[in-house]
Formats: sequence, C-alpha cells, structure tokens
Amino acid sequence: MAGHGFVLVCLGAWAVFSATVDSYVMPGPWLVAGRLIELLRDSHEASHMLYSFMHITVAVAISFAIGSALAMLAHYAGLFRLAVHGRISPFLNSFSGVGWTFLAIIWFGISDMTVIFVISMVLIPFAIINMREGLENLDGERIEMAESFTRSRWRRFCLIVLPSLTPFIFATIRISFGVAWKVALTAELFGGDAGLGYLLNLARQDFDMPLVIGVIVIIVTFVFLTERLIFQPLQSRLSRHHAHG
Repeated sequence: MAGHGFVLVCLGAWAVFSATVDSYVMPGPWLVAGRLIELLRDSHEASHMLYSFMHITVAVAISFAIGSALAMLAHYAGLFRLAVHGRISPFLNSFSGVGWTFLAIIWFGISDMTVIFVISMVLIPFAIINMREGLENLDGERIEMAESFTRSRWRRFCLIVLPSLTPFIFATIRISFGVAWKVALTAELFGGDAGLGYLLNLARQDFDMPLVIGVIVIIVTFVFLTERLIFQPLQSRLSRHHAHG
C-alpha cells in the first residue's frame, strides 16, 4: 500500500506541476497517456520498441559470452589472470559508454552495430566480475569428488561446475539487463538509426514533449514488469532450489 500510495502521490505532483507550466515544458499525465496510445497504434513508431529490445538482447548475450569466456580463461589458465583481471576488466570498467559511442560511430557509422557494440562493451566487465566470483566460490570438495568419478573435464564442467554457477549466471544477466537499458538510450540517441533512444531524439527535435516523457514511461514500465514478472519469480525458484540442495 505504501508503494502504491507513493506512485499516486508522484502522479498527483506531476499533474499539479504540469498545470502550472506550459505543455512544452512538462505535459500532464493525460496528455502523455494520449500520446502513448498514438505511439502504440502507429506501427512505425511502435517498432522502435522492438529494435531496442533486439539491441539489448543481442548485446546481453554477446557480453555474457565474452565476459564468461574471459573469466574462465583467467580461472583455468593462471597465465592470463593478470591480463584479464588486472588489465582488461579495469580498462573496460573505467571507459565510459559515451566514449564507446563516439568510437563506434567512427568505426561502424550510425547503425544497429554501433548500438550493440556500445552496450556490449559496457556490460562485459559486469560479466567478468560476476563470473569470477562464481568460479572462486565453487565447492572444492564437490569438484574433487567429481574427479574421482570421471576424468572427463567436460563432463565435470557440465554436471558440476555449470549447475553451481547458475545463481551467478542469473545474477549477471539480471544486472546486465537493467544496465543495458540505460546504455541503450544513450547509444541509440547518438549512434542509432532505430530504437527508443532514436525516437527520443526525434521527439526532442520536434519539441514533442509528450513523446519524450512517454518514451521514458515505456522504458521504466518495461524494466519494472520484466523485473517483477520474469526475474523475481526465477530468483525465487533458484533460491528454493539451492536452499533445498
């Protein structure tokens, strides 16, 4: 009740504030709702939501694959540990998404590739750090027991290591998904030719403030619903499973 009450208070404050200023400064909730309905009815404008979702999905998959591979390389081949955790990860962590955006525009132009590249480069450090924690927290006794049953490293990895890493894999994807939306908006704004960030840029140029606020509402709503309807149920199931185990 407190959470819903807070949302209602915010909506009320928004309505009151919008009534005291011009609509091009802050449109009211009903004006934004009407523009959202128009957006959803327009197949061209609505398609930008699918483009953003595609950018984020592909980038999360790429960053998870690269980050996991680097973390495992550092874990199983100590020769590369300093290179991955002492050089690559700190560099990627310190370089900003805006910097990657400018470089990607030079390298790939205004395209989907630019957006996916920028999001991936920002997310790779999250994957490296999370998977490193998972690998360092593996149960040594369980691994040793598995070695007594089979000499196949691949079977031990698939049957013991991978299931043990499941909570960390889930945490990596969950964090990456949330961060990706923030990065995608900037990448699409400057370097994309489709997506919600690109649509936001068009709305800014046309002084279409209801659409600007509407795009923000869409992003917040989508992330909230994904968190509540997908990630939280999966988190609860994983917690029960590992607690039982």
